[in-house]
Amino acid sequence: MKAIQIPFLVAAASLSVSCVHQVRTVSGLPPMPSAQSSAKKPSAMERQVQNARDAGEGDYVVRSLREKMAAEPDNLAVRLELIDHYTQGGYPELALEHCRLAATRFPESAAVQLSMAKLMREMKMLKQAEQGLAAFLAAHPQQSPDCQSWLGILRDESGNWSAGEQAHRAALALDPNLDSLHNNLGYNLLMQGRSKEAAQEFGEALKLRPDSEVARNNLGMALAATPQEALLHWQSVSDPATAHSNMAALLIKQKRYADARQELDLALGYNKAHAAALNNLRLVSELDGKPAAIPLKPARTKWSKFRSTLAKIVGG
Repeated sequence: MKAIQIPFLVAAASLSVSCVHQVRTVSGLPPMPSAQSSAKKPSAMERQVQNARDAGEGDYVVRSLREKMAAEPDNLAVRLELIDHYTQGGYPELALEHCRLAATRFPESAAVQLSMAKLMREMKMLKQAEQGLAAFLAAHPQQSPDCQSWLGILRDESGNWSAGEQAHRAALALDPNLDSLHNNLGYNLLMQGRSKEAAQEFGEALKLRPDSEVARNNLGMALAATPQEALLHWQSVSDPATAHSNMAALLIKQKRYADARQELDLALGYNKAHAAALNNLRLVSELDGKPAAIPLKPARTKWSKFRSTLAKIVGG
């Protein structure tokens, strides 16, 4: 699975782990632009098209795939390979144009629709991507959850949380045994402020995949109302300094600045150079108007005292 990272606290405090989505990693050249006057510079897209044409002439893979596509116009695999090659080569406009051509010839192909939606998303065309994928699903119901899952992600990224929830639940109905789908629904619910329901979904994801750091991090976010449980989850996937810094970030969001400072004292006691903790300390100083004092020596937590005692015993 590939995780798409989306910050949980936007423009607020620095979290070292973020609440994230989790997704599965599942001759059509456009016309040449009209002649440009010497005084007018070509647009970025026109330069990309021309560069792609130039690269294609000397690119053995592109030339070979074009020849295969011309000889086997109904070979979908070749078209998808060419789309992927253009995408990886940094020519998304050309890849998208080939997607559109492929969608015309193969209107029932979910693979083509997913490639087109992902390309549009990368090109900041969220509305077009969401509408196209929704229309495809309305006409071609799927047995695989991939399209519904991506539809949910696109709607989430557009801020349409209610519609996104519907898509995530539709994906889970098709395959309730995928941890990534539970994680994505949990993310959606968390963004709607439904922390208890979100925690249940993250818990389901962990039942299916106990080693999922993504789900465990997200569960920590959902359990923010119960700090000790959240800290235990964060410490299980990171270090104590990061766990306390993350808790401080959530407390800053709740405007509990004194409590946030206590967490930052602990974080910087473990690691006085911890970048996220230092950023959060500067932020809380700006918000409460008090100095951003950095602890000069490690905070004496129960765990640090135990380690110190153990070291003395072992050493002597």
